[in-house]
Amino acid sequence: MAKWGEGDPRWIVEERADATNVNNWHWTERDVTGWSTDKLKELLLGLRVEGAEGSCEVTDVPKLDGEASINNRKGKLIYFYEWNVTATWTGTSKIGIKYKGNIEVPNLSDENDMDDLDIRVSLCKDEPNTPLTELMKKEGVKKVRTALGSYVDHLKSEFTQGMILPTVNGEVSKPQPKQTQAKVKVDKTQIGPSASAPSPSAGVKIPTCKFSLKETFMTSPDELYRTFINQDLVQAFTHSAAVVDGDKGGKFQMLNGSVNGEFTELVPDKKIVMKWRFKTWPCEHYATITLKMKDQANETELKLECDGVPTGEEERTREGWKRYYFEAIRQTFGFGARLY
Repeated sequence: MAKWGEGDPRWIVEERADATNVNNWHWTERDVTGWSTDKLKELLLGLRVEGAEGSCEVTDVPKLDGEASINNRKGKLIYFYEWNVTATWTGTSKIGIKYKGNIEVPNLSDENDMDDLDIRVSLCKDEPNTPLTELMKKEGVKKVRTALGSYVDHLKSEFTQGMILPTVNGEVSKPQPKQTQAKVKVDKTQIGPSASAPSPSAGVKIPTCKFSLKETFMTSPDELYRTFINQDLVQAFTHSAAVVDGDKGGKFQMLNGSVNGEFTELVPDKKIVMKWRFKTWPCEHYATITLKMKDQANETELKLECDGVPTGEEERTREGWKRYYFEAIRQTFGFGARLY
């Protein structure tokens, strides 16, 4: 029996144009809760408004309760999402006095229009009254509403391609307009993390982009090298179970199955090349990650080059490497902190 997430074809219904889920007839569902959590934080954190009284900024998103999924039935996409969002804002007056407050959105749902969202702004308990609260209620709420609308737009645009599949004629059906819907209870066929990448004959090509990063770690190249290919060390800095085969051709899976790939080139203490993907990307589509380490006396310079990221996923991938790899490695092993 295969374990969940290992991709055994006996357990995963692959959506292909060779008679499996022909013409998108069967109900399929993709869970996008994890992606939604990251995207909502990305869009809300750093939102800033300024006025005559001072400035306010969203500094934390401590609570995101809910779920999101996309369903495909007969070529029609149905988007379901329901969230209870709590964020923290910090205000700074013109003379430098700081205030803290909260933002609550209890009804971010596919059943509600953006204009109907209940966005509540308040000051934290024991904080003195300040005109900055009114600034957040007037201008801040507008920006929060826009950010939440952007989340819905990203949800609909970034996952459409993977859910509407090539038909038996090799064509890709166009998604039908979304209809307002309540929660639907159906017998769901569990599919893999993402739809299979269409074959060349299907005439569908995934647009991609690339980016690079440069970091400095206060450690030696050999220690940094081992951090990326040693299973125990990977589990330590991700704080979760991982499977890592640190040899050429070895596969890895980490962050609760959100990330997987394969090491394609290993030059000890100098270079790591890997096929790398988020599980929400189209099936079998990988980016190529190249890590180059350079000894600089008491520190190591690390250059990352990433090629083949699906368009629209660049920011998420870039920030994911910074947060879940680089920052986590520094905090776990004490390799210092220096960002370029």
